[in-house]
Amino acid sequence: MVALRATCSFVRPSPVLNSTSSSRIPSFYTSAFSSYPSLPRSSFPEICRRKWRLPQRPCSQPIALVQLLSVTSPALLLSQRVARKSSFLAGSEKGLRLLGANGAGCSRISSASRNAVIAATTGETTGVKELPKTFEFTSEERLYNWWESQGYFKPDSNQDGEPFVISMPPPNVTGALHMGHAMFVTLQDVMTRHYRMRGRPTLWLPGTDHAGIATQLVVEKLLASEGVKRADLGREEFEKRVWDWKRKYGDRITNQLRRLGASCDWERERFTLDESLSAGVREAFVRLHEKGLIYRGSYMVNWSPNLQTAVSDLEVEYSEEPGTLYYFKYPVADGNAEDHLPVATTRPETVLGDTAVAVHPEDPRYAKFVGKMAVVPMSGGRKIPIIADEYVDREFGTGALKITPGHDPNDYAIGQKVGLPIINIMNKDGTLNENAGKYSGLDRFVARKQLWADLESTGLAIKKETHTQRVPRSQRGGEVVEPLVSKQWFVTMGPLAEKALQVLDSGELRIIPDRFEKIYVQWLTNIKDWCVSRQLWWGHRIPVWYVRGIEGAEDKYFVAHSEEDAYAKARSVYGDSVKLEQDPDVLDTWFSSGLWPFSTLGWPNTEAEDLQRFYPTTVLETGHDILFFWVARMVMMGLEFTGRSPFSTVYLHGLVRDAQGRKMSKSLGNVIDPLDTISEYGADALRFTLATGTTPGQDVNLSMERLNANKAFTNKLWNAGKFILQNLPPAEDARWEELCTPKVGISLEGLALPERWVITKLHVLIDAVTASYGKYDFGEVGRALYEFFWSDFADWYIEASKTRLYKSEDPAATYQAQQTLVYVFTTIMKLLHPYMPFVTEELWQAMPHEEEGLIASKWPQLGLPKDEQALQQFGDLQILIRSIRNARAEYSVEPARRISVVIVARPEYQHYISEEKRVLVALAKLDPATLQITSSAPSEADQAVHLIISEGLEAYLPLADMIDIGKEVERLTKQATKLQSEYDSNMKRLSSSKFVDKAPADVVQGVRDKANEADEKLQILRKRLSLLESMAVSSKS
Repeated sequence: MVALRATCSFVRPSPVLNSTSSSRIPSFYTSAFSSYPSLPRSSFPEICRRKWRLPQRPCSQPIALVQLLSVTSPALLLSQRVARKSSFLAGSEKGLRLLGANGAGCSRISSASRNAVIAATTGETTGVKELPKTFEFTSEERLYNWWESQGYFKPDSNQDGEPFVISMPPPNVTGALHMGHAMFVTLQDVMTRHYRMRGRPTLWLPGTDHAGIATQLVVEKLLASEGVKRADLGREEFEKRVWDWKRKYGDRITNQLRRLGASCDWERERFTLDESLSAGVREAFVRLHEKGLIYRGSYMVNWSPNLQTAVSDLEVEYSEEPGTLYYFKYPVADGNAEDHLPVATTRPETVLGDTAVAVHPEDPRYAKFVGKMAVVPMSGGRKIPIIADEYVDREFGTGALKITPGHDPNDYAIGQKVGLPIINIMNKDGTLNENAGKYSGLDRFVARKQLWADLESTGLAIKKETHTQRVPRSQRGGEVVEPLVSKQWFVTMGPLAEKALQVLDSGELRIIPDRFEKIYVQWLTNIKDWCVSRQLWWGHRIPVWYVRGIEGAEDKYFVAHSEEDAYAKARSVYGDSVKLEQDPDVLDTWFSSGLWPFSTLGWPNTEAEDLQRFYPTTVLETGHDILFFWVARMVMMGLEFTGRSPFSTVYLHGLVRDAQGRKMSKSLGNVIDPLDTISEYGADALRFTLATGTTPGQDVNLSMERLNANKAFTNKLWNAGKFILQNLPPAEDARWEELCTPKVGISLEGLALPERWVITKLHVLIDAVTASYGKYDFGEVGRALYEFFWSDFADWYIEASKTRLYKSEDPAATYQAQQTLVYVFTTIMKLLHPYMPFVTEELWQAMPHEEEGLIASKWPQLGLPKDEQALQQFGDLQILIRSIRNARAEYSVEPARRISVVIVARPEYQHYISEEKRVLVALAKLDPATLQITSSAPSEADQAVHLIISEGLEAYLPLADMIDIGKEVERLTKQATKLQSEYDSNMKRLSSSKFVDKAPADVVQGVRDKANEADEKLQILRKRLSLLESMAVSSKS
């Protein structure tokens, strides 16, 4: 008979294997067994059926071993056992798949060989195929492909209950993976995998953003390399080129997200310019316009000269930069040569757009000039009024303020209040226009220098001085943004913001951490109307059509879902001959992103199945830096168009910084590439580092030390799995299948102390980490899992289990330990899987288990039995072992040397210590022949190290058994001599009044602390020397 080791469950068939023609199966079958005619082929199906508990039903063709394929289940690393007196099958490391003729998957086996060969062996063995030395990061892609091919990322349509839904913040289609992406993917995938295992229908919906400005810039640069400009192509051809670029490069970022293990439902992937989402954008614009919440007007906007488009306030970044403050004279019209107002500005070129000079009404210096006219310098004599306004701070600068309503937002507000005219002196490209007179055509910065030179030559310049100023720069282009009055489309935000404030106040929406709620409220309370039009060609074109060819109707327009609808509306007003032209602008990218949580689910079709089932979503997880860009706008849009907040919880993470807390930037050379990090440390180590290092809203400092530590953690998991596999019963043993459902977690009765202790600790951990998941305390979850696995399980229980596994004369105790190892380890794999999906899945597949994939396994049950007494008793045993270990270290006992000990304990301690004598001996390196457990102190207690563990539990370690007394006396004497020298030196310095009086107080205290420390050590050494010397005398006598 042929014995094969496999999982205890059926495994979903590989789509690649299932594509194999059934007509080829007999040939594979023949090939596999042609070398062994002695093996009855007719018996093979029955052997498989029994081994893998297959249903008793006839197959049209026999089950066969099919060709080796690499695209299969992660169970390929399953260990292989060899049955007694049987043949041994060895296949490729990638594994073998068993299939029926109907293509149904039965299971799969792993192999011990890298070569697809069949070898025969006889005799009794329990040999197990070794896992690789370490977890191979190259396995991550195979595991990921298997998960996706089996449909694990899709919500289970058969599951009931409230869905758990996350909308992925759509990365820009131009993007390349950076640590910000790694952070949000990690946290969102942790949540998604956790709730999937909790049995909730789980949807993580991915997608990308068309990124209007960024994408247009990328393609324009490509065109420039070909010597072509956008205007040369025309809009239609340019859009075609952008779509070509998107088709070629648009999947780059999503493929990179897969490298991190993102378990998104990629079949539902969306792009903000998909037709269904574009229809939603048009619907939203039309509805807002119909409600009077969208309007067109000329207002002050942020203008990007390089991009030649308006950008929102949120897309302008201010930086502190060195600049110049220019002081010059503003002559008073019809006055004498001394009549002038001194003004100061950082942008002297804007003087050509001034329409007033303002002073404070109570400023006595300039009161006589109020109501008069001033002459604009270098304007050819243009006169403007001198006005009084309380806005002017008379203590700041000169106390006189030039007012330029066309090029400064504060001046614009003053101008609107008092009715000043607006003069625009700047073209869209940042050059000065005809209103600038002789400076027309000059670049704004060139004009600045020229105008100042002219002010100096005419005697109007007073001075210039260095000045640190806040410079507004475009977030995308980086150039200095110009305040400019321009005709744009705006959304009235007040009514929308009011609803968004109400849901926070009512508790329908919460923000984690809650300190950001104040920021959210402040921004919405003081919100300005949103400029949503952009002068770009790539994006959602504004659904507005203007009337053309009819005199007096040039400013008339129609808002519609399509050109056809617009013509229908226009013809009803102007007749069939009317001509329309669509607005050339596109909508701000954030407009479509604001609809993301519901447009991706089918809105505006309110009957869409996904919209009805998965909306509202559950959590919005994103960086705190886009709370206003995106989060608040989604809340406003969701409430406006669906009547419900698009999510109930907002979780905000911080920025990922370098180890020194600096923002990562190319200029600093401190950028850490996630893909390089994954290649070196593995995706699991990166994910675990990010998830455990995060606190909601706080920035994360990413260090190589932590990555190395978590790579070591991955190796520790792997080595623990290897140890367990090497100590399990043979595959043909009935106990192997029993280990698939270990019963030790259901009841603690009959278990020994170490087993009851570790299982209780595990059950406490399950409850704790599940509660922390619910609180979104991901850092605490990871830290608790790390501590339990490394300390409790690996350092203590695995070591204790070796006393049951190695040379044990108690088969029941051995099997109990095997059950406990499998139960605790596979449960840890479940708890860790959301954080470290790859290594946990690979290890899970190698262990006895019931469910197909760890990714879809059930989350551990809450409220499982616990034994508080076991925690206390094993805790005392741990303290005893640690104390003995510390004493060994203190006396420099050779690591391999086994020492004597006398345990003095009350009866209640003696019982369980005696039961676990082997554990105590093994972990404390004791001599079992001399170990005593008694109720009274030994007669030579004065010649032993005395350890007090707790009330009623003590230990005595005979010094003569631990050390060579003569050598130890010699060593301690040298150490005491050195300490005495240190003490004397420090005391000499302290006895010097010159040092004590003149040295800094902290230096003096430092010397005093060193002297005290040396003295304390000396006292301890002298006592120890005294004891050893007395023992030496006693032994001689």
